[in-house]
Amino acid sequence: MPFIPIKVQLSTLPQSPGVYQFYDADDKILYVGKAKNLKKRVSSYFTKNHDYGKTRVMVKKIRRIKHIVVPTESDALLLENNLIKKYRPRYNVLLKDDKSYPWICIKKERFPRIFPTRKLIKDGSEYYGPYTSMKTVRTLLDLIKSVYPLRTCNYDLSQEKIDAGKYKVCLEYHLGNCKGPCENLQGEREYHAQIDDIRQIIKGNFKSSLSYFKKEMKSLAADMRFEEAQSIKEKIDVLENYQVKSTIVNPKINNVDVFSIISDESHAYVNFLQLSHGSIIRSHTLEIKKKLDETDADLLTLAIIEIRQRFESRSKELYLPFEVSVEEGLKITIPKLGDKRKILDLSERNARFFRQERFKQMKIVDPDRHTNRIMAQMKKDLRLSEEPRHIECFDNSNIQGSNPVAACVVFKNGKPSKKEYRHFNIKTVEGPDDFASMEEVVFRRYKRLLAEDRPLPQLVVIDGGKGQLSSALKSLEVLGLRGKIAIIGIAKRLEEIYFPDDPVPLYLDKRSESLKIIQQLRNEAHRFGITFHRKKRSKAAINSELESIDGIGEKTAQDLLKRFKSVKRIKAASMEDLAQVVGKSKAKNLYDTFHSVNSSN
Repeated sequence: MPFIPIKVQLSTLPQSPGVYQFYDADDKILYVGKAKNLKKRVSSYFTKNHDYGKTRVMVKKIRRIKHIVVPTESDALLLENNLIKKYRPRYNVLLKDDKSYPWICIKKERFPRIFPTRKLIKDGSEYYGPYTSMKTVRTLLDLIKSVYPLRTCNYDLSQEKIDAGKYKVCLEYHLGNCKGPCENLQGEREYHAQIDDIRQIIKGNFKSSLSYFKKEMKSLAADMRFEEAQSIKEKIDVLENYQVKSTIVNPKINNVDVFSIISDESHAYVNFLQLSHGSIIRSHTLEIKKKLDETDADLLTLAIIEIRQRFESRSKELYLPFEVSVEEGLKITIPKLGDKRKILDLSERNARFFRQERFKQMKIVDPDRHTNRIMAQMKKDLRLSEEPRHIECFDNSNIQGSNPVAACVVFKNGKPSKKEYRHFNIKTVEGPDDFASMEEVVFRRYKRLLAEDRPLPQLVVIDGGKGQLSSALKSLEVLGLRGKIAIIGIAKRLEEIYFPDDPVPLYLDKRSESLKIIQQLRNEAHRFGITFHRKKRSKAAINSELESIDGIGEKTAQDLLKRFKSVKRIKAASMEDLAQVVGKSKAKNLYDTFHSVNSSN
């Protein structure tokens, strides 16, 4: 990868939550940090005057910035913790392994207890988390216990011991917090049905709980028990505003490598996430330059082998977007739903962000490569015979049929060439006829280019659907250019792209750079045409106001505007100033007309 200046790296960072990593000239990790907004936080290191000496020294050493995007700030906090423990960067405070984050445990028991813990014991129990604070865990457990009465004792509630009458119900039973499974007052099936509902709450599905709370709140309010109703309302607010589900919620996802791929015409980007006990411990994105017409499956296979060797991965399971051939003994999972799919989506998101940043960086550092890639992509997407280095776009402008005009904008190598923009006054069409107007301006434009022996565009874009495209085609046919210039139409409603003689439109991906170039052309033509149209309408209105005065014709009106610049100044001018331009007789008519109007107002 070529060296990218820090300023360029900063300019392309996303404004998303995530974790950033600083590397020095030897590619050794200096620091790991978290951010609610990666762009703002990382940029602050290079814009502030740091009072602390070590920070100044660290910033001077930074040569490369790497980051991992995550959905929330809480996820960033957890990921930061994992990466600091793994890499022990020089400028980070070392985190001790015994300072771990809390989990919620559903104990593997006949009547499962649910409680918070900081230790994961491999006894078949279920663990959910990790959470960023014990307060969060306790809030969630309090909500669960207020809905579902669960046991809190640690008795061995085997059927034999219950039948032998070894246990008696405790205070929790009498308070209504437990239904007394210790005395066979609650069956195992009913208890496990509660546990199934609780699993859904922990995973973020609050629908049934919210419904219960709202009914309870209304019932309490109806009984005039407002303090209790307010307490329930506060719990509802906590449930509705709280995002329980973390990036990874299941610690059973252990020793897994996740790979995803995003590719374009010239490059592929493979993201790798390594998971341990439900947490991300490593992220890396590999950029691959295509040599031939390699498939995504071929490139992903090569990347998996390369990355696993580089990081010495021993994971026995891979999460992949599609099936590929890898070494024997590895379990391949193609996630469709749930936590596993969410992890794969996160990997794809990081690959996409990496690709976008590389594009932005190359646009600054190596603009020719960026342009070549865009042109190659447009050629492929629009099924062209050559790259559209020169594109022209046409748009008609008329409001309520008045002052019809058209605009032609020109893009060279994907960028506006404003000196070549052209306006057209519609000459041969009466009234608001978009089709005929388009036919006229396209004919005039390319008849002139042919007459002056100037280069023709590789692509013409028409703002409109099949009707406008057909009208433009007529002109190209008359000029003998049909088949020599590629032409398409873009309809605004669904951004359909129409080709000549093809009734089925093309729909490009909304994120496609080819579509963005076409939209930019269309928007620029619209802006350019509307601006000209407004000027023309404004000028027509001004001339009309002056020419309505006895003795003032078009030539006299133009002379007045040239001298005074606006109608407002003409109205404010003295009789003597007006006479210097139009003579005493016309000046008197002007002065009397404007001042009689003003006095009547």
